[in-house]
Amino acid sequence: MPKPEFTNSVVVRHLPEQSGDTGAPYAFAYTVTIRNSGDVTAQLIARHWVIADAHGHVDEVRGLAVVGHQPVLKPGESFEYTSWTRLATPQGTMRGTFFCMTEDAYPFEAPIPEFRLAVASALH
Repeated sequence: MPKPEFTNSVVVRHLPEQSGDTGAPYAFAYTVTIRNSGDVTAQLIARHWVIADAHGHVDEVRGLAVVGHQPVLKPGESFEYTSWTRLATPQGTMRGTFFCMTEDAYPFEAPIPEFRLAVASALH
């Protein structure tokens, strides 16, 4: 039986020009590459992000699409997008889930493992 599966990778960068004058809030861009590593065509429908700062404050973001797109990916195809978030602290984490559906309406989830948001100077 064909198997649906999306894999992903994330690249993060600090956006000092979008951050506050004193640093806070700290802005970060993240670029996500989603790849259909399964055997069937599938569509990314929605996303859920869990964003935590270094003080333990957690925000959850849910919604349809990613940056206004619900890409349909054939096996081997990928889609890349960039978005951003702000934190009250110079370090934090994000993790999430993409909610997807095959062309014959089989729903599945594609987890996004936790990744770090950090200002380089805060790591020393």
